[in-house]
Amino acid sequence: MKLLTAFMLSAGVLSPAFAAPAQAPAAVTKAGALAAPVQVSAVEGITEYRLGNGMRVLLFPDQSKPTLTTNIIYMVGSRHENYGETGMAHLLEHLLFKPTANFGIKKGTKTPVEVLNSSGARFNGTTWYDRTNYYSTFPANEENLALMLALEADRMVNSPIDQNDLWNPKTNKGEMTVVRNEFEMGESDPVGVTTERLQAVAFDWHNYGKSTIGARSDIEQVNIARLRAFYKHYYQPDNAVLMVAGRFDQAKVLKQVNERFGRIPKPARVLQPTYTAEPTQDGERAVTVRRSGGTQFVGAGYHVAPSGHEDAAALALLSHILVDAPSGRLHKALVETKLATRLDADAVSNLEPGYRIFGAVVPKDLALDATQDAMLKVLENLKAEPVTEAEVARAKQAINKQIELATNDTARLTIALTESMAAGDWRLFFLQRDRIEKLDAKAVQAVADKYFKPSNRTLGRFIPTDTPERAVVPGKPDIVAMVKDYKGRAVVAQGEAFDPSPANIEGRTQRFTLANGMKGALLPKKTKGGTVSVALQLRTGSAAALKDQANAGSFAANLLMRGSERMSRLEIKDAFDKLKAQVNVGGNAEGVNASVTTTRENLAPALALLAEVLSKPAFSAQEFDEYQRSRISRIEQDIPEPQPLAVNAFQRLVDATPEGHVNHVLPLPEQLAKLRAVKVEQVKAFHSAFYGANNATVAAVGDFDAPALKAQLGALFGAWSSAQPYVRIPATMKNVAGEKVALETPDKANSMLLAIHPMPLKDDAQAYPALLMANHMLGGGALRSRLADRIRQKEGLSYGVGSQLNVPARDPAGLWLAYAISAPQNTAKVELALREEIDRALKEGFTEAELVEAKKGWAQSQEVGRSADASLAGRLSQYLTLERTMVYDKELEAKVAAVTLAQVNDALRQNLKPANVSFVSAGDFAKAGKDAAQSAK
Repeated sequence: MKLLTAFMLSAGVLSPAFAAPAQAPAAVTKAGALAAPVQVSAVEGITEYRLGNGMRVLLFPDQSKPTLTTNIIYMVGSRHENYGETGMAHLLEHLLFKPTANFGIKKGTKTPVEVLNSSGARFNGTTWYDRTNYYSTFPANEENLALMLALEADRMVNSPIDQNDLWNPKTNKGEMTVVRNEFEMGESDPVGVTTERLQAVAFDWHNYGKSTIGARSDIEQVNIARLRAFYKHYYQPDNAVLMVAGRFDQAKVLKQVNERFGRIPKPARVLQPTYTAEPTQDGERAVTVRRSGGTQFVGAGYHVAPSGHEDAAALALLSHILVDAPSGRLHKALVETKLATRLDADAVSNLEPGYRIFGAVVPKDLALDATQDAMLKVLENLKAEPVTEAEVARAKQAINKQIELATNDTARLTIALTESMAAGDWRLFFLQRDRIEKLDAKAVQAVADKYFKPSNRTLGRFIPTDTPERAVVPGKPDIVAMVKDYKGRAVVAQGEAFDPSPANIEGRTQRFTLANGMKGALLPKKTKGGTVSVALQLRTGSAAALKDQANAGSFAANLLMRGSERMSRLEIKDAFDKLKAQVNVGGNAEGVNASVTTTRENLAPALALLAEVLSKPAFSAQEFDEYQRSRISRIEQDIPEPQPLAVNAFQRLVDATPEGHVNHVLPLPEQLAKLRAVKVEQVKAFHSAFYGANNATVAAVGDFDAPALKAQLGALFGAWSSAQPYVRIPATMKNVAGEKVALETPDKANSMLLAIHPMPLKDDAQAYPALLMANHMLGGGALRSRLADRIRQKEGLSYGVGSQLNVPARDPAGLWLAYAISAPQNTAKVELALREEIDRALKEGFTEAELVEAKKGWAQSQEVGRSADASLAGRLSQYLTLERTMVYDKELEAKVAAVTLAQVNDALRQNLKPANVSFVSAGDFAKAGKDAAQSAK
């Protein structure tokens, strides 16, 4: 369920094109046995089969992954919607999480959301122009996979698409209002709205010009018969692709898939291709949006070839050359010259001729025309300044790094193949990679000349001319012929079958301490593609030393990757790309978090470069100025918005620190003033005084030589110590109770509501395991909790609602937080429902069945979290400073498993008092009140 996606349709007569299809018999042999799947192709470890009913199945076994990922793609999106039906494909995506014939409707069975939560799955559904998909990653075991396959097979054809799930006029509740709230979220984003309008003006007829979320009128007036017919027409096995990836037996799972899905009859109807073709654009176009907001925006869009066309590879390189920071031409022309603070680029994967948008966020006090002129000069003057081979090489290096990281991560690749399917076939992912490697500057220049011209642009004006220059965009290529004989490359080397249990992790982890006090944890193991993840944390300062240093420390941490004494920002980025290293460095005045994911052979040089970045930054005036302007622009953009304002108000409400303290929270306008006052000399001084590795921790998980890595870490960091001593700053929490804060955000279609209850606990408290389960049932489960069931599923008031329990390890400064987004006119209803659900949980308690499911879902989600090497490395590093081992996880899981229903209910009653809950809200409540008064008249 994606903010860029949509759903719904307007009232009307059932369209003959979407009449429910007749069903053909299931694919069986003369003897009555189910027809065997037929292998279609195999590329780089992925094998495609076709079932007798036409369904495509991709199997991607990876024994090194202790999880399984299922991803089912239906080849239907907003491109297939008719007049009055905008958003229909996305609405179906929402409704497929509602109870089905055998999951939730039948007595004693779990709903789809309950199934997904109980398996500890990380799941979602997304809708786009050409496809809809449903994916889930969960611990690899036969029970979980069998249940997930049964669920997907059932909701493929047995979802009722019920009027009461959509919208019940008697109760005024249903999924329609949830989707409408998602629409309202998008309407509160002026940059997003502007790009939608730009694309709408660019397309005369094709549905690519319509946002997938749909029109509000279509969302509110959905006709259930047309929606159900749309579902019956497209949600069929011959229009679906199922991917299964991770740790499994291929032959066994193929048989299991065939048993589940192969028996679904192939419909007799024939899917007709869409045939609306967009005419060639014949002149500049423009649109202006006027709304409230903190910044300006200018964008330029161009029609381009479909994603399966050979031009798409060159366009991908060209986009990188234009927008990448810091090497991109637009970055240099707009950001470095202070004409913009941030760039946006939108490149959609489309089956048919698509669109590419380049945009720039501009401060309010600058002339937008200057930025627009500079942008168009870069985009449409490439003939005068042709693309260079060096730029193409740099772009290839960066893109190939991302491709290799994806191919080395089975779950990530499985989801990425969704977009290749949308473009025509999953093998396009690999074919695109191969095409990119073959391209040179001449080929990239050719697509720039072909598409980036004024007559193909949406932004300018119409000018009569006798000899118009037009861009003729090629049509959809023959993808079937293109991939028919494609063989791909050698299968990526597989890793070991790793057990992600706390006991096994602890048994294989090696710990050490360097001479200067830096602590390390190493977990070597064989991984797919020889990948390795490293997490490093530097801890700095003390409460006294860091007084009034919050911004200088934040700037220092976040400028580290922008240049060292020896290398520029661009050189650092190029070097990491060449090493195929995904690197993130950031933090604040209390320390820095750095992470690296790369391969075994590149680990040593990547860490050497990281050490240089951390210890010898340049802090150049140009990079400082660019970063400062970006931070200021972000706050300016946040000031009118409901969510940032509500979060800031909540943080200030519970802030127990005095002004000047490193953790003190200022109002957003005061933060702006502080940001503007920071000087580069302060940042340099901060790094010189506070940075060192004597209080650092580091952890590595993956394919590496442990003795060699330990020796390198000692050489890189063992003698680096900070001038200022480190003294941990305790976490604090003001014990507020029953406060009410309401903030006005004019002209915003969405609102934010936060409920806050401090809990003076540490995570070793006896009640902590019970509170974990109480929160999971009250609001912590994904789409499945008391709050989600009531406010989203039943009332249909909020697209996003839930709760969090945050309890520190060393200080009694815990917090329970609930959140919900909604339309401003519904905020009071949401607050009332939230209060009622808290009261109900406290008075009635939870049920044994709820607790069983919560335990199962929580435990399996912990297993999924430990299966990701990067997050596991981060946990091991953090545990070093807490003086914890994975024994803590083992013991916590045992405590959660042993906790009783009485303990859970008692823990919640002892620690959550309704009268002490404070509420913070932000939205256009004044307008909502006026509208309500007008309606009453």
